[in-house]
Amino acid sequence: MVLRLRPEARLDLEAAVRWYEAQEQGLGQHFLDQVRLALRRIRSNPEAFPAGYRGTRRALIRRFPYGVIYLPVPEQGSIVVLAVLHCGRDPKLLRQRSKP
Repeated sequence: MVLRLRPEARLDLEAAVRWYEAQEQGLGQHFLDQVRLALRRIRSNPEAFPAGYRGTRRALIRRFPYGVIYLPVPEQGSIVVLAVLHCGRDPKLLRQRSKP
């Protein structure tokens, strides 16, 4: 399956990497490595993670309070990453992004 990150998800990821890197040198890279592992797990088995609002799914990031929120689109053979968000963020943001 093809994995596509929406521009908003890329911005989420870049902001989180910058924030972690500002906290401690190398921590941003470690966060990015963990996100990449989560993306590989998603690609290999997109149905493995719990379903949520409007068919979205969330894979938690190991060692960090973040989740990758994505939408499998099997008829197109793709997975669309909607967001990479801190688990404490307002869920209304996800609702806005998951609108067709």
